[in-house]
Amino acid sequence: MTIDLRTRDDVDVETIDVADFVARELPGLAAERSGLAVPGALELGVRPLTIETSAGTWTLSVDGDSLKVSAGSGGQATVRLDESEITDIVHDRRTPMTFLAAGTLNMPQGELGDFLDWWVVLRSLLDGRAVHTAGAITFTDRDGGELDLRRSFSIDDDPTELAYYLGEAGYLHLTEVFTPGEMAQVSADIDTALPRYHDGDGRSWWATTADGEQRAVRLQRFQEESAATAALLEDDRLLRLASLTEDGHVPRQQGGNKIEALVKPIGVVKGISDLPWHKDCSLGRHSSRCCSLTVGISVTGADERSGQLGVVAGSHRALVQPAFFRDVWDLPAVPLPTRTGDVTVHCSCTLHMSHAPVEQERRVMYTDFVLPPRAGDDPAPNSAGVIDQVREQAYKVVSQVPSSARR
Repeated sequence: MTIDLRTRDDVDVETIDVADFVARELPGLAAERSGLAVPGALELGVRPLTIETSAGTWTLSVDGDSLKVSAGSGGQATVRLDESEITDIVHDRRTPMTFLAAGTLNMPQGELGDFLDWWVVLRSLLDGRAVHTAGAITFTDRDGGELDLRRSFSIDDDPTELAYYLGEAGYLHLTEVFTPGEMAQVSADIDTALPRYHDGDGRSWWATTADGEQRAVRLQRFQEESAATAALLEDDRLLRLASLTEDGHVPRQQGGNKIEALVKPIGVVKGISDLPWHKDCSLGRHSSRCCSLTVGISVTGADERSGQLGVVAGSHRALVQPAFFRDVWDLPAVPLPTRTGDVTVHCSCTLHMSHAPVEQERRVMYTDFVLPPRAGDDPAPNSAGVIDQVREQAYKVVSQVPSSARR
């Protein structure tokens, strides 16, 4: 089983001639691939989108069973893009969420959701993938029956079965991987390490609770603070997860940030703690980075009252918006309650979120197994914590977007 979805190399990126692309290439793609894009576009209810550039203005719309590219304005939503932004959209290096995170999103009319919907349509035309429609994703077990989307496993279960389930659902829940004693030591190490982190240190995220208390909610490079955690990173119970697929996943090395310890307080009113629905490729580079595997180690248990993880089954197989959740997709949102020592695994393309704890704080650690580098990869996105910095900014923006803009 493979989850290596990479189809693009960084070295292949060339600056787009905007007028040629929008006036000639895009209509050609629309004529060839409207069948892949239009059913999903109609289901999303896309509204005509005007793209204003220095090279000209064009409007994208759905006309019957075809996509139409017309010169001039007239869309119900408008986005202004420069040459570099269009180049990065075409080559899947940026998304509307990237512009939002960077504070460069320029939409004089319409909503973020309009741009996100059309981004999905454009990805369909550019990549030859069908826009997701309700019912397109099904879930079957290895015997052809219905897959139990709330099934849990043991770390010692058949790896072939684990891999199959991961490929179908996009996530795994593994019970009792680590012992309560091991997790108690990690929790004690969190308490010991907390005073060594401070707001603005470049290796922690902070939030404010309703009583005005400043709390550290994400401790990066935690393997440097906890010998018990460093040992877990070398433990076969963890490392064997990298071998579930045929892709040769390897432990992440993001500027030394191998694993992060998260503390999820009750009553956060400011800062990044509890995240809405998103894919980890929501900022771009899906086609040159996905899929990595995100592994969560439950230092404490979690349920609907204490900050559990939620996932959207099958979303890693669907061309959908990379942020927020749409009921029209007809994909199941599945809660993943855990007990102390349990482990969750999800693909970076699986939509996921974390619930806000209301009864008990949660403690969890996250690490990743990433795809091995290729000769054509640009090393910059993985160097010296760049991913972490961009991810933090994106999470800040996503967490502040009003629900009315999420459509």
